[in-house]
Amino acid sequence: MIGMEAELNKRARGLTADAKQKISLGRGMVREDVNALLFDEPLTVIDPHMKWELRTQLKSLHHEFGHTMIYVTHDQTEALTFADKVVVMYDGRVVQIGTPQELFERPEHTFVGYFIGSPGMNVIPARVDGMTALVHGTSVQLSKRFGALSGKVELGVRPEFVSLTEGEGLPVTVRRVEDVGRHKIVRADLFGSDINILMPEGQPISADMTRIVFDHDKVNVYVNDWRAEGEAA
Repeated sequence: MIGMEAELNKRARGLTADAKQKISLGRGMVREDVNALLFDEPLTVIDPHMKWELRTQLKSLHHEFGHTMIYVTHDQTEALTFADKVVVMYDGRVVQIGTPQELFERPEHTFVGYFIGSPGMNVIPARVDGMTALVHGTSVQLSKRFGALSGKVELGVRPEFVSLTEGEGLPVTVRRVEDVGRHKIVRADLFGSDINILMPEGQPISADMTRIVFDHDKVNVYVNDWRAEGEAA
């Protein structure tokens, strides 16, 4: 099942790192008194191609046997593609538990927004009044109404929900454009802070595109790094 037939007569100390990980997995799978399999960064020392293969095998074995698998990783791709439910920890405490989609769309903490996604969520200092946020004096429309907010108030918006335009919006200076195949990552400056914008591969970018607008339904508001829940309009 774990593809170790050819190595049966070899000592474990002479095996490759990925083979040793498979042995650890096999130890847990072969026993009947195991309630959960615990993996502590099991793919860290394995080459990228083998990572994908082992990850696929782990998911297949999980579906076949139904064992609970707790998988610790610093690699967000591993977490999002492997897990049914993700627990994000920051500074020794759990900041959010949810599905990959929930972590992406509604990060409960700015760290979750930054850590999940590539590039991570843009975090922008702002002042919020009702359904309007002010970023350096420029208004940004919100989809929910917020009461008086005190402390460090910020907007969180993912690069996927930022559009570069020629019309109205927040003024930006484009620093560079990175073409990564399926889309372009625009790195820009917003009032002295970095902001990332994801644009479709085929969409042209002109020198006149010096403004950005947000999909207001996708803008989250944070107070002291924690997501604030507004009231529906």
